Amino acid sequence: MSEVLNLTNNRNLKIISELGNYSVYEHQSDLSVTPDVAMPVYFAQKMNIKRRQLLIELNDSSVTVQSGAMQWSLGNLQSGTGIKGVGDVFKKVVASKVTNESAIKPVYSGTGMLMLEPTYKHILLMDVGEWGAIVLQDGLFLACDSDIQMKVTARNTLSSAALGKEGLFNLTLQGEGIAALESPIPQEELIEIKLVNDVLKIDGSMAIAWSQNLQFTVERSSKTLIGSAVNGEGLVNVYRGTGRVLMSPTVYN
Repeated sequence: MSEVLNLTNNRNLKIISELGNYSVYEHQSDLSVTPDVAMPVYFAQKMNIKRRQLLIELNDSSVTVQSGAMQWSLGNLQSGTGIKGVGDVFKKVVASKVTNESAIKPVYSGTGMLMLEPTYKHILLMDVGEWGAIVLQDGLFLACDSDIQMKVTARNTLSSAALGKEGLFNLTLQGEGIAALESPIPQEELIEIKLVNDVLKIDGSMAIAWSQNLQFTVERSSKTLIGSAVNGEGLVNVYRGTGRVLMSPTVYN
């Protein structure tokens, strides 16, 4: 049986998150720097700017990953496209144009290990089944179990996209399984709000993911134009109903 040495027992690699067969490795230091960049790299690491990688261990299972994300694989793994015909290709291309996601996401199946490319972003592991269906901001998708359905969700209203400074369409994950997101915000800073027949109003583009069944609109912070002008808030993003919202503490983009 093959072995992978200097990975799980590497002092410079730390597993910072695990869920199911997904493990997030974080490089504690960049040991390959040259003298001319050593100082900025040192202070970057002090500010938690570190390389992170996702390792997925497959056991007669399959995973869908972002295009170009694979770094190396080990074992009896086959790579495919998940395309079901010409019509499916067209649908995926159209979806990629409106969500800023890659049109074709490779599917790896079999038994073995799959390591994804390093990223300076933060890798979030989520149980999609706990959300039912989760809507993602553009560019967050990294990988997910292939049993999870991926589709495009349109905004409830045109104003919610134009006035809320959001896109008209978003990638939605639905089903049972695990998903990995590539987030600009670390898990430690994210705020999760569980709404129970309630209303959440956010002043700015701070929600990175939310339950699909929530109604999203953009409204004035006050019932009147004069009131909105007086309180200085203007327009706010509003989420109504029962579900979850994953929110950054600041406007991240």
